[in-house]
Amino acid sequence: MAQHLQDTTALHNGINMPWLGLGVFQVEEGSELIQAVKSAIAHGYRSIDTAAIYQNETGVGQAVKEALQDNNLSREELFVTSKVWTADMGYEETIAAYEASLAKLGLEYLDLYLIHWPVKGKYKETWRALETLYKEGRVKAIGVSNFQMHHLEDVMKDAEIKPMVNQVELHPYLSQQALLSFCKEQGIQLEAWSPLMQGQLLDQPVLKQIAAEHGKSVAQVIIRWDLQRGIITIPKSTKEHRIIENVDVFDFQLTEEDMNLINALNQDQRVGPDPDNFDF
Repeated sequence: MAQHLQDTTALHNGINMPWLGLGVFQVEEGSELIQAVKSAIAHGYRSIDTAAIYQNETGVGQAVKEALQDNNLSREELFVTSKVWTADMGYEETIAAYEASLAKLGLEYLDLYLIHWPVKGKYKETWRALETLYKEGRVKAIGVSNFQMHHLEDVMKDAEIKPMVNQVELHPYLSQQALLSFCKEQGIQLEAWSPLMQGQLLDQPVLKQIAAEHGKSVAQVIIRWDLQRGIITIPKSTKEHRIIENVDVFDFQLTEEDMNLINALNQDQRVGPDPDNFDF
């Protein structure tokens, strides 16, 4: 269980991945993005999650470069994730997409590369490309995003290498308990995107009550709930005070009763697309 912002968990290939990171979904290229990433790294974050489709890899790369210098860190101390978009799926296309992401980020390797969505008829070839990149030592870890159990089972039927991570929408209204149990059995690390349901849960009465009892914010309670369930989480914020607040979660513990109350909020409700029914 994470005790500190820089604590990591070992993926099934032995690579250490931080429990907490900064997501940059819907943050446009520009000074706000660069400042957010630099601020997060200055305040101790060591994991940054982007994707080709976010169209901000260039800014993330610039921020990473500046933050490494400013904080006297080596590249190896950071964990950078990106993802291959649906339009770039397929074997050769994925290899090219990886090259393009590295070039934009200005990095020599990624720590984690994910298939962004399970496009029917394409994700197996895409996975084969990720396996190639991994076997060539060009990426430290590979995984998937938005995969349901049946997608994982399907990819693993032919895979030489099991996905190391599955990053999915996960928050108290979409607790993903069955998927979490499956991933734990398979040694696949579950990671939450949109853990705060894009801010929609910040006035949730049960969460507000639990937060008040602990003298914490609702965001901190949700992030703590993720960590206590063994889930990596990447809350997104561009505001420095929120970037700091979101990871101030190591000085309290949710009780079993708290955990059960939060688990009971599940409604299988998504803010993002349904992985079984999307058209992009």
